[in-house]
Amino acid sequence: MSGHKRFLTTHVGSLPRPEELMQIMFAREDGIALDQVALEAKIAEAVAYVSGKQIAAGVDIINDGEMSKPSYATYIKDRFNGFGGTGNSFMFQDIEDFPNTKARVFADPGRKHRKTPACNGPVSIRDVEAPTRDAHRLSAAISAKPPTGTFLSSASPGVTAFFFRNDYYPSHEDYVFALAEALRHEYEAIVNAGLMLQIDCPDLAMGRHTQFAKLNIAEFRDILELHVEAINRALINIPAEKVRMHLCWGNYPGPHHYDVPFADIVDIIWKAKPHAIQFEAGNPRHAHEWAMFETVKLPEGKVLIPGVIECQSNYIEHPELVAQRIGRYAHLVGRDNVMAGVDCGFSIHVGSGGVDPDVVWAKMAALSEGAALASKKFWP
Repeated sequence: MSGHKRFLTTHVGSLPRPEELMQIMFAREDGIALDQVALEAKIAEAVAYVSGKQIAAGVDIINDGEMSKPSYATYIKDRFNGFGGTGNSFMFQDIEDFPNTKARVFADPGRKHRKTPACNGPVSIRDVEAPTRDAHRLSAAISAKPPTGTFLSSASPGVTAFFFRNDYYPSHEDYVFALAEALRHEYEAIVNAGLMLQIDCPDLAMGRHTQFAKLNIAEFRDILELHVEAINRALINIPAEKVRMHLCWGNYPGPHHYDVPFADIVDIIWKAKPHAIQFEAGNPRHAHEWAMFETVKLPEGKVLIPGVIECQSNYIEHPELVAQRIGRYAHLVGRDNVMAGVDCGFSIHVGSGGVDPDVVWAKMAALSEGAALASKKFWP
């Protein structure tokens, strides 16, 4: 943030896809053969559209909206070898208590088309140029009007292990470290293309009430230590200031009453190499956790990107509320250590998301307006 006398704005990654691209991506997930040249043209067109909408909304650090991906994590099966097993199943501890909510969550069209084959062979890279194509596509889209910054997102080793069950490696540790080695090349390609790398890490929080719901908190913290070590191994050649990470408790409309408290895991989160940490701070389950920083000290060199916009509701946050949320963190950890973000993506799987796409852009504009208001208070 140094060099900017204002609060910068960004978001987590996924944005609503245009309807035509959405249907094409559904077809691809369903195994229908597509014209690759035509598909690339549609993706490039969508990236140009969403990058323009982000810039128009006043967002500083933007991305490609994940237009090339079926979801923020399951795209791995299209780029890596080793995923040819049977489909995975998922348990969310919170929605098991509420069957009607569970039915609505799993009726999401994005989930219906999602494919998550288990790992049944050695993990290796199949499409080595994919992240570079993503980077070039975004760079071309913004060449006429460059924003303050750009980023591309990539799945963490741990969240990849969540979506794709391990039926090959002798242990979870072996599997996660194999994924880290493969993902290292993707991470490095993004940074080498001149973009900020964002690693999506729902496993570090959502994992508590899903994949590892049967563990106690001490056992789950051991898993976190392993997953953070895998991230750090994958980042061995990347400076900390070139990468940020997204911590997430699961972007789905559930009750979230089993979400692990941020305070129970934050000490392990600090051990991850990325310099900036994005986390949910706008939704009703986590909006109170800013107070944690009254006693928890921010480590030197770390930056917080709290979500000051919630991504499951069609309510448009008032800019004054956005400014207040930014200010709470800035007062506690320092104005230069805070950036304004969104809780999670607006369409983490193609076709998912309950927010009207037009409202998405209005919420993004409110984010920018609120950050401007907060900036006037901290840089009068």
